[in-house]
Amino acid sequence: MVGSVLTLKEAWLTLAGNAGSVDILKGISLTVTQGQTLGLVGPSGSGKSSLLMLMGGLERATKGAVHALGQDLTALDEDGLARFRRGRMGVVFQSFHLIPSMTALENVAVPMEIAGVQDAFPRAEAELEAVGLAARRHHYPAQLSGGEQQRVALARAAAPRPAIFLADEPTGNLDSANGAAIMDLIFGLRDRHGATLVLVTHAPELAERCDRVVRLVDGRIAGEAL
Repeated sequence: MVGSVLTLKEAWLTLAGNAGSVDILKGISLTVTQGQTLGLVGPSGSGKSSLLMLMGGLERATKGAVHALGQDLTALDEDGLARFRRGRMGVVFQSFHLIPSMTALENVAVPMEIAGVQDAFPRAEAELEAVGLAARRHHYPAQLSGGEQQRVALARAAAPRPAIFLADEPTGNLDSANGAAIMDLIFGLRDRHGATLVLVTHAPELAERCDRVVRLVDGRIAGEAL
């Protein structure tokens, strides 16, 4: 499909459990187009986060196909997936996943530097300024509030200027004020970079901000609203 950046065709995810194999996702078919904002909603355990992980190549489909930016993710090994994600996808989780021994600036810049980005530190400075943390760039995660740590995680995801943002309950560990501020930043970064955004959320007010909302129940798409 012209303009599609994420396409899943009859994608299944089956994981081994204590009682045997468990089907987490059951034949998901979905296309997300360039610049679209897609909200994934549904009850706990419905497969929202697992679907996001498939889209990002962080889980591998057991059956079916998953394509991102024209690349068949099911055909890549773990190293290939890591190389593909680098610079093309920005992922933000509920947990911040910052490196405690690195400053905010280093947490944003070092992954880009490892990837060979020549202007990693200037770009990291610019992204931290964009999320309102220019004055805190030399602080370590333990010196930052939860909201500030999530801003660093956002800056880290945005700095490579990815085509796709994936966000899994990014406000789940924050109070309502910080959560609202983070979501404003996520949508602002999406607009500034022209990226496609896929957002897992339990919050109706966040889903309402999306162009499109897909509801999952028991590992299947149960409905969709534009």
